[in-house]
Amino acid sequence: MKAFDVYKLWPIEPVKAEGCSVWDKDGVKYLDMYGGHAVISVGHAHPVYNKVVKDQLDKISFYSNSVINSLQTELALKLGKVSGYENYSLFLSNSGAEANENALKLASFHTGKSKILAFKGAFHGRSSGAVAVTDIPKIVSPFNSYHKVEFVPVNDIEAVKSCLNSGEYAAVIIEGIQGVAGIYEPEAGFLRELSELTKSCGVVLILDEVQSGYGRTGKFFAHQHAGIKPDIITTAKGMGNGFPIGGTLISPLFVPVQGMLGTTFGGNHLACAAATAVLDIIDSGNLIAKAAEAGDYLMDKLAKIQERYGKEVILDIRGRGLMIGIDMSDKYIPVRDSLLFTEKIFTGGAKSNIIRLLPPLNITLEECDVFLESFVRCVEKIKNEQK
Repeated sequence: MKAFDVYKLWPIEPVKAEGCSVWDKDGVKYLDMYGGHAVISVGHAHPVYNKVVKDQLDKISFYSNSVINSLQTELALKLGKVSGYENYSLFLSNSGAEANENALKLASFHTGKSKILAFKGAFHGRSSGAVAVTDIPKIVSPFNSYHKVEFVPVNDIEAVKSCLNSGEYAAVIIEGIQGVAGIYEPEAGFLRELSELTKSCGVVLILDEVQSGYGRTGKFFAHQHAGIKPDIITTAKGMGNGFPIGGTLISPLFVPVQGMLGTTFGGNHLACAAATAVLDIIDSGNLIAKAAEAGDYLMDKLAKIQERYGKEVILDIRGRGLMIGIDMSDKYIPVRDSLLFTEKIFTGGAKSNIIRLLPPLNITLEECDVFLESFVRCVEKIKNEQK
């Protein structure tokens, strides 16, 4: 048997990691400006995180959700306190896709309706309901295509009104910042109007914070910059710092009924220990404020680089905190490969021309400088080659 070949793989095999650094099997060191799709929130191999997970492994790693697991209660209390959602409830799962599936299901149970409003450019996961509300047709199979979903442009409140006035919708689902699409943030005013509109129409508002949550943007959740409180919030990636876990934060609007949601592995002992350690590190290390500081630093320096080279090199710089998109012009698309193979820096991509930066929240300003200096070298190299 062999692996099912669905991933485009770089010819690099990481075998060790610490902080914001990764080493491959040949001992080559890389700066991690991507965190494995925004998963590494508190840094690789953080000593507090490692100790908590190892200690839990020596106690009990798993038992089913048919028994009491006080670690789930501890995690929920801590998440509520750190995020500012103490009066919400938490349902634990294993991934962002599952968290979104559970959110959509709750909305449908609550309203008795089945249609969902999503946004162009959206990415919410690859399971049946989550992929149906994802705006990437090539990953939606015929089996997934029968969900009732409508897509409208982000920031177009009139298009939202036109849909919701039909009375057919159970929920609106939107990302705090669109990540896979290329780092596009909904306008704060739009989110506030959306919040009011969904309330007035009796439609559930779901904020997908799977990539944009857990302190990455300088608030615990990206939507908090707009000052709104959605009905349901989903989270995953940074939640476990690499250990698979997802969460659905549920407002008091919803009444739990036994059996309406369920999971075998969700909220297991090891996952809860990992997630609790992450919250402790974020809180004690003041990592949300540090993410805001490092993000502002990067955005300021990148803006100066854009001013230096003009739009013939960088078309746009977008983002908030440590969730940044750099739109490269066509001739400078090779910068990302050059960063990886020449400068030994991991970054993410979106489309072919957008570089995504999603580093661990504990990245230092010195490490930001390493990236910035390497970025300029790559631009200069390509510029010289084109003379």
